[in-house]
Amino acid sequence: MPHPQRRLDNASTSSAPDRCGIWTHTPLLTDAVPVASESWQGPSVSPAAVRQVNGRRVLLALAGVLLATVIPAVVLPTLVCREDAPALEDYGAVPEFAFVDHLGQPASLASLTGYVTIVNFIFTRCESVCPVSSMKMERLQARTADLGAKIKLLSISVDPAYDTPERLATYAARFKADPGRWRFLTGPVDAVRPLVEGPFMTSMMVVGQTPSGAPDIAHNEHFFLVDKHAHIRGAYDSTEVTRLDLLARHARYLSRQP
Repeated sequence: MPHPQRRLDNASTSSAPDRCGIWTHTPLLTDAVPVASESWQGPSVSPAAVRQVNGRRVLLALAGVLLATVIPAVVLPTLVCREDAPALEDYGAVPEFAFVDHLGQPASLASLTGYVTIVNFIFTRCESVCPVSSMKMERLQARTADLGAKIKLLSISVDPAYDTPERLATYAARFKADPGRWRFLTGPVDAVRPLVEGPFMTSMMVVGQTPSGAPDIAHNEHFFLVDKHAHIRGAYDSTEVTRLDLLARHARYLSRQP
């Protein structure tokens, strides 16, 4: 007596390379579902029993298709094509400091320890690059939100004599700064200047005055990446989109390191 046969249709299969260049064969659902031959006549079975058996076969077929698809497409690339660790510089440790943030809370070197931190420099009276720089920091805040406090952001004023915590709080609100992740720091000029112009290599020199009477401070537009041990690991020109993309990837990488 002939038995049920499986329908194998070459047209119902697909092949595609994964992101590692490995070609995988993915059977479609019709490849795995047995189809009864019209000539085969078995014992009488109720329609309900047939539906139950067919339902189980369909579930098993779906599970097989998922395994055949997920393992080559997800698991293997993760194991085989893991991205190489980036070669990050070490520009030295951030020294001790004692400032205050835009909420009036003290901020020190301990604020950086244990977290990856992205640092930039602004001042609230800036009429040129600072608002743009802060918009880019706002985007980085959104892009790294899934990691929560593992990646923090820090904006240090280069006009600390004018930028009180209250003024910084108003400025922070413009860019929807999350106070749990993004802090704005100020402090005595003679304490801020050595930190900014020393390890962070950013000028605080006043080179003139804007039409509104605000100082024109010649600070750069670089963002800095600080690791969990408060070492500066990279400087990124924020005027280049590709550099900010690289900064975000490097920050994520450091967040996974001890």
